[in-house]
Amino acid sequence: MNNLIRRWLVLGGLAVTGGVLPAAAQPVQHLTTVQAGGMPGMPVMGGISRLTNGVQLHWSGPAGYYQVFQKSNGLTAPWIALGKATNVACTATINQLYSNAFFRVAGPAPNYAGSKLCLACHLAVCQYETNTAHASAFSSPAFAALGGQTNASCLPCHTVGYGTATGFVSAKATPLLAGVQCENCHGPAANHAGSPDNPIIRPRVEVAATLCGGCHRASHTAFNNPPTYEEWSASGHGAVVPDALKAMTASPASIDNCGACHSGSARIALLTGTDPALKLTNDFNVAIGCAVCHNPHATNSVSPVQLRNPLFSTNDFQLLSADTASLGAFTNKYNANTNINLCAQCHNARGAAWTDTARAPHHSGQYNILIGSVGTPALDYPFNPGTHAGLPAANGGFYLTNQCVECHMSAEPAASQGAHNHSLAVNYNVCANCHVGQTGQQAQAGLATFLKPLVTETLQSLNRWAATRAPAALITNGVVAWEYTTPGGVTWQTNATGGVTGWSLNGTVNFTGPNAAGQALIPNNIKQARYDLYLFLNDGSMGAHNPFYALALLEDALSLASQ
Repeated sequence: MNNLIRRWLVLGGLAVTGGVLPAAAQPVQHLTTVQAGGMPGMPVMGGISRLTNGVQLHWSGPAGYYQVFQKSNGLTAPWIALGKATNVACTATINQLYSNAFFRVAGPAPNYAGSKLCLACHLAVCQYETNTAHASAFSSPAFAALGGQTNASCLPCHTVGYGTATGFVSAKATPLLAGVQCENCHGPAANHAGSPDNPIIRPRVEVAATLCGGCHRASHTAFNNPPTYEEWSASGHGAVVPDALKAMTASPASIDNCGACHSGSARIALLTGTDPALKLTNDFNVAIGCAVCHNPHATNSVSPVQLRNPLFSTNDFQLLSADTASLGAFTNKYNANTNINLCAQCHNARGAAWTDTARAPHHSGQYNILIGSVGTPALDYPFNPGTHAGLPAANGGFYLTNQCVECHMSAEPAASQGAHNHSLAVNYNVCANCHVGQTGQQAQAGLATFLKPLVTETLQSLNRWAATRAPAALITNGVVAWEYTTPGGVTWQTNATGGVTGWSLNGTVNFTGPNAAGQALIPNNIKQARYDLYLFLNDGSMGAHNPFYALALLEDALSLASQ
């Protein structure tokens, strides 16, 4: 047992009986705090949750058995073991507390071995990993030239197990533990190598971004390391979308469908050949982390930064519900489309069609708008890529050759954003490369000013149809006759005569749409108009992703709604 631990103080005790309960039915425990070097070799307390009749402890550490201890706040009070050293869940519920208590956990000794020992069984993975930048993190000339090989503040992230009894000491004493290796991410593995069939000591597979954040963060700036983890945490990828989380919580069957793009655990399970609906019912609340876009083992690498997919494509792609209904269906779809833009793997229209009646197009159609491959039949084909689709030089040489990344992860200005900005916030400086004489904000504002009136006019026409021409069966209090059964989320303001004077898209509405029977009464031109309208609105860029195509969508919507 290794007794190096962190202690946590619980303020306000509970005088109830009980002991430590196993956490068999608890959600999967992930690394909750960033640790230099990746997976900690010793237990790290992650937090305490108060329960009605006790508290629940959470901690992180390598695979193995743990034991929980408690003591009162007295300086000389003894540590009392709560249960035996049999906890493998990294969480425990404690019902018997002192008035103010300290807790600690003792776990397995951090026995490191180095990646050469892993080669015997994991050659297929190791032969790729050894060619990544991780493997040369200690030996790279730049790192050596800056004195990193002897700098104690650098070694935790550039070696294996630095600071522990069996970890890296120096290049001379422990050369096999230099560089970032398997055990940085999976934890100490010597025990596993000695007993590979023992599931209790099998090294962990962590998909949460906290693992990578231990090294790829702002505090490690001595060698121009960008604040990647902090940027990611502030981005839309840093948390599971609330609506998707609610759907997956209510129905495990939704994990395959929603989780394919909204749950980091589910997405990675699909990518690595595991059915998330069967394996991840307690583990769908993990955000879209680093390993969703970057392959840590580089077995499918298409770039030096180990991206799973390229950054440019103009082929149509949509991930349908049928494609996530089973592992085999997803695997076939993904394997057939690995050449599709990385962002497009999730940011696509998901098979939206004007014939849909239950709900509006998903808020993920950015790629299809970018290349102009969605809309009513008159607009679908041929594709209409705008300048922002980034066609290669042979087709016009537009600037945005990396498509989404060009604006959302631009390296400009390098001084403030490092290599790439993982906050995904638009860098408007990029716009000046083409929009000479105006700022990016001015260009986008000008486009929005031009397109917004078309949205207003389309809403006006749809409402006019609902008020004067809709079938009588659709004229019901609280029902908007032209909307989807679940309204798309656009709201509007009217004047004294009922004319639309403004609108917003916040997803909160105080009305409903016609039910399934009512949807059958809506004419096709109205269905097509609302479809084009919501494709534009739910893209979220106010036309910036493909200005001319956005204009075509709105003009088509207005024309259809006015028939």
